[in-house]
Amino acid sequence: MKDLANRLDDCSRRRFLSGVAKTALGVTAMPWLTQNLALGADPAAGLRNRPTARNCIYLYMGGGMSHIDTFDPKPGTETGGSTQAIATSADGVQIGQYLPRLAKHMDKVALVRGMSSTQGAHEQAQYLMRTSFAQRGTIRHPAMGSWHSYFVGRGNPTLPANVTISSGGRHPGSGFLESKYSPLPLGSSKSGLQYSSRPKSVTEEQMDRRLSMLDQLNGQFEKDFNVKDVRGYKDLYKEATKLMASKDLAAFDISQEPEAIRNMYGDDEFGQGCLLARRLVEHDVRFVEVGLGGWDTHDDNFDRVEARAAILDEGISGLLADLESRGLLEETLVVLATDFGRSPKINGNNGRDHYPKAFSCLLAGGGIRGGQVHGATDSSGSDVAAGKVQVPDFNATVGYALGLPLDEVVVSPQGRPFTLADKGRPLTNLF
Repeated sequence: MKDLANRLDDCSRRRFLSGVAKTALGVTAMPWLTQNLALGADPAAGLRNRPTARNCIYLYMGGGMSHIDTFDPKPGTETGGSTQAIATSADGVQIGQYLPRLAKHMDKVALVRGMSSTQGAHEQAQYLMRTSFAQRGTIRHPAMGSWHSYFVGRGNPTLPANVTISSGGRHPGSGFLESKYSPLPLGSSKSGLQYSSRPKSVTEEQMDRRLSMLDQLNGQFEKDFNVKDVRGYKDLYKEATKLMASKDLAAFDISQEPEAIRNMYGDDEFGQGCLLARRLVEHDVRFVEVGLGGWDTHDDNFDRVEARAAILDEGISGLLADLESRGLLEETLVVLATDFGRSPKINGNNGRDHYPKAFSCLLAGGGIRGGQVHGATDSSGSDVAAGKVQVPDFNATVGYALGLPLDEVVVSPQGRPFTLADKGRPLTNLF
């Protein structure tokens, strides 16, 4: 059996191992399908689907965004505090007063108000949101961008398939997948991709000769130790040299954008990160994550949310408008996610504490039917009253939009079977 698996190509090998896992390990898609039908999935569509989105721009709000002060306001209630609700371009949909620009684009947005998480600490919650799995000490799971890179591959042969911008050090990356599926991390949108050009003192011929010598020196070692870390080291060099020679390297340089466009996104790291994300998807980088931290509002919640929301409001509104004007919104899924919500009860420091029981996320573009709300919380924002969505369900919805095989089993190096969204079921009614 091992010889047969080794003779298969990558795609066939994955399907072969998937079949073995389903048969020998008792992994089956039928429970998933049964649950999925309850959410309104089309049974004729099967477990595989045609993608509704080619690209994904994933906006991550680190720290836990207060749902009651942003996407699920409760004005006039004790838990609502001083936050007022404002009308939007979507009939009957109101959001918090701190997002006036985004309110004009809510006709493009599906708001998911029934989110619920099992994790109430930042590191564990961020890991769950990005991977669909609880954090374990024995294994690291891939984030959605790495799954996308694994199943779909590159859009541009010389640019990375997966980039993170200002995402911090807690990102799980490619998890147990090969390092070539890891995102390229950028610490700053304004600095772009640093140290990416050949030194002027080194000619192209000299560079090629040095790389050739390196291959010769490493050749026997790579044959003797054909393991993940060694392959990853080699892949790093190959990817770096390809990128240095790419004519599309200019995609990372936002200074090439007209001043009016740069101003539309806001002159801050997050807004310019959204602009860089748009440039990258224009150059066929398929998955880009942009981070905005600072939402951990245990004290001075209302002032701090107002300040964070102003940055988010300008950045996401500029992104949606710009994507739409360029004809890119229909093929680009925009996702906004966060650790968890904030407590309906306002604490003694005029703040809100961690609250995984109920919160909000949103989706836009990429085949999503805008102007709708999925799920609802009760009058205090404490409990999901209708349409509860667990984190794996939300991630399955992202995977569904991108046409990823939600039921395909991938076996980790430790021999354990995984699917990209665990037992999550996509919200097909949003499309």
